[in-house]
Amino acid sequence: MNFTRWSARLPGTQRRAAARAEHTVTTTDRRSEGSVPAARAEQLTDEPPPVPAVDELPVREVLDRVPALVALVHGPDHRLAYVNDAYTAAFGVRPCGEPAAEALPELRDLGLLPLLDQALRSGKPRTLKSRKAPDGRSYTFTCTPAAEENGEGAVLVFATDVTDHAEAAERLRASERRQRETAVTLQRSLLPQELEQPDDLRIAATYQPGGTEAAVGGDWYDVITLGGGRTALVIGDVMGRGVRAAAVMGQLRTAVRAYARLDLPPHEVLQLLDVLAAEIDANQIATCVYAVHDPNEGRLVYSSAGHLPILVRDDNGTVRRADEPTGPPLGTGGWMHASGSIALGPGSTAVLYTDGLVERRDEDLDEGIASLERALAGATGTPQVVCDRLVRSAGVTADHDDDVAVLVLQHPARTGPDSELFRNAALDLLGGVEAAPRARAFASGVLTSWRFPPDLHDAGVLATSELVANSLQHGIPPMRLRLRRTDRRLIIEVTDGDDHLPRRRRAEPGDESGRGIAIVATIATHWGSRSTPGGGKAVWCEFVLPKPADRTD
Repeated sequence: MNFTRWSARLPGTQRRAAARAEHTVTTTDRRSEGSVPAARAEQLTDEPPPVPAVDELPVREVLDRVPALVALVHGPDHRLAYVNDAYTAAFGVRPCGEPAAEALPELRDLGLLPLLDQALRSGKPRTLKSRKAPDGRSYTFTCTPAAEENGEGAVLVFATDVTDHAEAAERLRASERRQRETAVTLQRSLLPQELEQPDDLRIAATYQPGGTEAAVGGDWYDVITLGGGRTALVIGDVMGRGVRAAAVMGQLRTAVRAYARLDLPPHEVLQLLDVLAAEIDANQIATCVYAVHDPNEGRLVYSSAGHLPILVRDDNGTVRRADEPTGPPLGTGGWMHASGSIALGPGSTAVLYTDGLVERRDEDLDEGIASLERALAGATGTPQVVCDRLVRSAGVTADHDDDVAVLVLQHPARTGPDSELFRNAALDLLGGVEAAPRARAFASGVLTSWRFPPDLHDAGVLATSELVANSLQHGIPPMRLRLRRTDRRLIIEVTDGDDHLPRRRRAEPGDESGRGIAIVATIATHWGSRSTPGGGKAVWCEFVLPKPADRTD
């Protein structure tokens, strides 16, 4: 057997050792080429005698001492010709002369026999990395073709023990899996466990974490009922991955809920969030869109901080983008955000989403949004059905490379008996103090026509009287009374042109005022006030209606 031919195909460690031995022999030969005779040179120098050349080394002795597992098979059926001592120690004695399928069952179980065929046919080495053998250890197998002196093809199999590396890699993968599971658990726990369902909207949402190869990001969404029939909707994406991004997302979501209770315009909410995001982590930014739906206006008022545009599909299937205004992401500072609006009438569907739904590495972002528009144009059904269809049309699967959050809201077009449960009535408060009795009479007539029970009728008239009196005393024109009923509640709202928001206070026995808001807060289920666009304020209260089984006509 010619060992030189094999040495060129040995794995790195053995090949380098052979090369060093050959270099030593060559150097020694060159030094002995001078004018000094060899015998004299041996007397005048302390150099060791020349070592044998690689061709002179006994092949079997070398292979038996190699720490790697070595096996030699020859012929088309890969009959076993030799295994070294390391191979025998790992797998036991193997019968020579038998085909590898019977003589080397461990290679058969590892699927290595096709690799032997490939190496024999192509004349090129083939490698199978880090496979766990029956002895419980992991090996990297290299099949190197070698020519026999009789011309029959042979394959030399080297197996290097990589158990330590494999175990370290598995520990790393297990650690990454635990970190991802922790991040996913944290992410899901910080998202709404159950979406609030406003009276006038139908809402569904979905969150799909990235696949096992992608770290979880900070996508989030929320639905917040503001009172007075209005609803806030928010979706955002914290840049970054893992537990840190999820934690920042949780802080922003909590802050949004707190700011929403102030009933501020969308751009003012984002202004507050921008400052907070910079305080949480100056190196971490987030995109966000905050929108408010008012059923009385039939519009979605929104503000965007670097987020993707809201898409709205009207009742005839036309899809529009709410592109402007859009400011920079949260945490950048120095920007005055602005609010915009888009119509959301009965029969319309709006979609808020994160970039994982539309962004692809091999596709322009605008193309992804355009594809989503086309999918939304043909998506009908309940909000959850629309949500699922959009996710499927975007090709989002369990191994998707980014988080995806989608929020779908519909403003139903109510007809028939259902429409009788959603009614509006309004009265402009003109004149002076005589507007108060007109407002009471108007409220009494409307509540009677809506067939409310006597106790709710009387409470509604009293609340109307107090809110109108408060506006006449402390507000300025224009003033307006609005009554609204849904299938769940009665809402009474009075607007005027004064910016000062009322607050509840304790009236002393001798005080002539200060009791109106206290009375409203006592008899109503909820009450509140907010500034209105263009100046002025709105003060409202609402009463929860009795369930149908509990109502008495």
